[in-house]
Amino acid sequence: MTGKHKAQIAALTGALLLLSIVLHPTGLHIARDVLLFGSAVIAGVPTAIRAFQGLRMKAFSIDLLVTIAVVGALIIGEYVEAAVVSFLFIFGAWLEARTLEKTRSSLRNLVDSAPQEATVLRDGESITVPVDDIVEGDTLIIHSGGKVAVDGVIVSGRGHLVEAAITGESVPVPKTIGQKVYSGTLLDTGFLHVEAEHVGDDTTFAQIIELVEEAQETKTKAQRFLDKFANIYTPAIVVLSIIVLIFSRNIEFALTFLVIACPGALVISTPVSMVAGLGNGARHGVLLKGGDALERLSKIDTLVFDKTGTLTEGKPRLTEVKTVNGNDEHQILAMAAILETASEHPLGRTIVQGAQDAGIDIESKPHDVQVIKGGGIGGTVKGQHVVVGTRRVLNSLGVQIPEAVAAHAVTREREGNTVVFVVIEEILVATMSIADTVRAEVKDAITALRAGGIKHFYMLTGDNKHTAHLVAAQLSIENVHAELLPADKVTLVAAMKAEGKRVGMVGDGINDAPAIATADIGIAMGAGTDVSIQTADAILMGNRFDQLVHAVSLAKATVRNMKQNTFIAIGTVVMLLLGVLSQKVFMSTGMLVHEISVIVVILNAIRLVRFSDKKGAAHAALPAMEQTEESKELLEESQR
Repeated sequence: MTGKHKAQIAALTGALLLLSIVLHPTGLHIARDVLLFGSAVIAGVPTAIRAFQGLRMKAFSIDLLVTIAVVGALIIGEYVEAAVVSFLFIFGAWLEARTLEKTRSSLRNLVDSAPQEATVLRDGESITVPVDDIVEGDTLIIHSGGKVAVDGVIVSGRGHLVEAAITGESVPVPKTIGQKVYSGTLLDTGFLHVEAEHVGDDTTFAQIIELVEEAQETKTKAQRFLDKFANIYTPAIVVLSIIVLIFSRNIEFALTFLVIACPGALVISTPVSMVAGLGNGARHGVLLKGGDALERLSKIDTLVFDKTGTLTEGKPRLTEVKTVNGNDEHQILAMAAILETASEHPLGRTIVQGAQDAGIDIESKPHDVQVIKGGGIGGTVKGQHVVVGTRRVLNSLGVQIPEAVAAHAVTREREGNTVVFVVIEEILVATMSIADTVRAEVKDAITALRAGGIKHFYMLTGDNKHTAHLVAAQLSIENVHAELLPADKVTLVAAMKAEGKRVGMVGDGINDAPAIATADIGIAMGAGTDVSIQTADAILMGNRFDQLVHAVSLAKATVRNMKQNTFIAIGTVVMLLLGVLSQKVFMSTGMLVHEISVIVVILNAIRLVRFSDKKGAAHAALPAMEQTEESKELLEESQR
């Protein structure tokens, strides 16, 4: 039965109850009893159907208790009790359905926002086709205000994309040629041609929807316990009610005991909290693969991090150009960058990006380019022979490195940089330092996680010891293991678990997937590889550590909420049963208190929908501000 049908039945039976109250003083008792009987039957039939369906599956549900109580009350002529019990139970079911629907709004919004069609460039013409007809390699045309229908790469144009559906971040992100875009994002301003790389169910957006759907259908350990509990509790209460009837010889008293023992609030206490927590996570860019993952995340006391691409940006940057003998820094950077335009090496691309960021003109073309064994490249730039390479390359060319320059290079390497040397016409003119920078928000996030109860932090990386210890020192990570193979990471994570630690592993690469799978809970960065994402139990879609802070805080808050709801539900049943046995509580009063406890449980769970970790929100401010400034600059440039 849908929430709409439950609302209609609750409204109808509620109206019949009110009308019977109006008729009571008039002396029209037959009409009143007919209304009460009709109200009890209309509200009780859906409950009885669910009870029968449960019996067919050999399950003794709470619905069975209520059905027995309502039928018994009708048989002995207690129409008021029957009508009130059946109405309050259907009303509670409607409240539960309405709350679960509200907490699932994040999924509905995702599905509703999925693009249905797109403009594709085929045979030189732009045509509009359904999303299902797009194939890999198609070029999509996206105008301002349009939605991206595929995962792909920008081949022409530039603009600002709102990626809230993917990352949870509402600030538009500037994008240009060569950068990736994702299905479900919105082009705020600009014009793009995008080559489709992933289409249909393979897109990030489609996978997000699938993950959220799967997560909201899974059950926590607490829910599985409650299912077993109901199968034992229901027949036990029926037997006890029979015993009460035998000893008291009072059928109304026995029926009251039966109804009051129904733990309606207990049945919904866990699922309503879990779904509210999962919905909150989805809205904040944190995808948790089910309530069980949420429970496990709440219990971790140890976090293990990969370094490159997780703690660091995974994008090397030019950190220093140190010239020799007073040479012009910009001129040397320009010469090196022009030469590196012919290179496919990541360090070469970093030098090119560094020159572009500095606003240096590198439009000239290098000639006679040769790759030099040992880590270097040489060629002619503006009539001069230029070489960019490692110490080994310089040694092979017979170029001497002065002691001061060599000492500076060693210092930069110990600080976590890779150092390359620039030689022009066989003369050493500069050193260039390249490093992968630590994510801006990581240090504050680790501080917040430590304050939130995480006791141990580890870094497991395949990188060299100098760089690993440097990054760990910056972030106050006390345990560092460097130069590891994937199997080594698995061994270390397994050893931590054997020591009794509850381990969460955060990574982004294929080499992290085995350790992610081994940990108590695996957490993947949203920009990581498909393998790590599929292996993980939680995904940080925005690729940001403030989302990790929010995820851990949300998990703890959700489990805490479940416990609060369980306490409220059990406490209510115990109090009411004591009241029944002392003959202070009667059926209609007891059911009213029951439904009040259901409302309290639901209202308590709804708080999770708006849960926000203040520390996490503060950490998010820095990246958001940086994006805003970058967006302004790009917008001004496009307007010029």
